[in-house]
Amino acid sequence: MEDKVDGVTIFVLSFYGPILTAILILFVFLLFYVMKFRSSLKNDSFTGQHVVVTGGSSGIGKSVAIQAAARGANVTIIARDPNKLRSAKEEISQSCSSSLQRIVTISLDVTSDAELVAKSLAEVEEASGPIYMLINCAGQAVCGKIEDTPINDFKYMMDLNYYGTVYPTRAVLPGMKARGKGHIVITSSQAGMLGIYGLAAYSASKYALRGFAESLDMEVRPYGLRVTVCLPPDTDTPGFEIEEKNKPMETRLISQTSGLLSPEVVASQLLSDAVAGKFFSTVGFEGFMLTTVCAGMSPVTSVVDLLSQVTLMGLIRLVSVYYLLSFQSIVKKCMKNKDLAKRSE
Repeated sequence: MEDKVDGVTIFVLSFYGPILTAILILFVFLLFYVMKFRSSLKNDSFTGQHVVVTGGSSGIGKSVAIQAAARGANVTIIARDPNKLRSAKEEISQSCSSSLQRIVTISLDVTSDAELVAKSLAEVEEASGPIYMLINCAGQAVCGKIEDTPINDFKYMMDLNYYGTVYPTRAVLPGMKARGKGHIVITSSQAGMLGIYGLAAYSASKYALRGFAESLDMEVRPYGLRVTVCLPPDTDTPGFEIEEKNKPMETRLISQTSGLLSPEVVASQLLSDAVAGKFFSTVGFEGFMLTTVCAGMSPVTSVVDLLSQVTLMGLIRLVSVYYLLSFQSIVKKCMKNKDLAKRSE
């Protein structure tokens, strides 16, 4: 009798198991797109608001500045190269929805000196009004195996990606707190949630930004301020073109599994998620997967996000293991190919 029951149980599991799995996976994708649709319905007007964008002369930063201007913002962009700033200002100005909008440029290295950064931001507030939103986009990636990466590159990644965000953020906090109004956006990366072959120096600096953002959120929330962390995948920017020249083959093959997005798409999602008050801003299923399975003790800014994390974390962990195994397989294949190449020499 027990053998018969066990046989029925095995039959039921073998028949219905794959069906239930497929339904759960379909539910994950459906929930993901419902969440993105809900965020797209938010009112995203910035009319009369002052938005400051670091790294605003190219890439995601310039796209963010253009879209913020199109939504009515007074925009200040910060970057090092005066020529790129002038060119970016022309593009941003063309997208303005009103002739009354102010587009200001500041030639500044945000890693140079904290006091200089604070002084420059204070001056731009006098000229264009209080800063409502600071969007930190200054950043770059250095690629290479850990033993091949110079120590100075590790320091450079922390200076640019981490301190280049800390200095401007620290400078605007007193004013935002005093006004009880403001929003800080921090651009990390999907590599700030997942360590990837060849990106150790970069990933470490982007991981640091998440810890900084979570601490920042806890400090500023009582003042009515908001924090959003953007986690873009590979994006078609000038910086990405530079990365491609020095990427190890393993890193390039792993990156290609998630495709390449335009900076306009990332910028649009960043602004929509910021307006919606979300802590994490992601594009695509991989971003949704990472923020769900790596939610940890991150701030709760959406009931829908919380429910998806609670109900889907276990299932998405299984999906993430598939990704990890595929990445490890790529690394092993590359290693074997290198060994074969050495033997044939």
